[in-house]
Amino acid sequence: MPYVNIKVTREGGPDGTGPSPQQKARLIAGVTELLREVLDKDPATTFVVIDEVALEDWGIAGLAVPDYRARR
Repeated sequence: MPYVNIKVTREGGPDGTGPSPQQKARLIAGVTELLREVLDKDPATTFVVIDEVALEDWGIAGLAVPDYRARR
């Protein structure tokens, strides 16, 4: 019973709100199919969860993403 957790920032989607429902559906279907192909896992028992994280709650190199980007 595979469990996959995808974490993405809330950006890049419509109105900067994160992935659209259609994009999420593609991610879920694609990951499920990849697990079926590579590991022969049953799609009926494969769980995919997408968590959206605010930019200020995501850090890189010791900085929140907005601060990290501002320094680049």
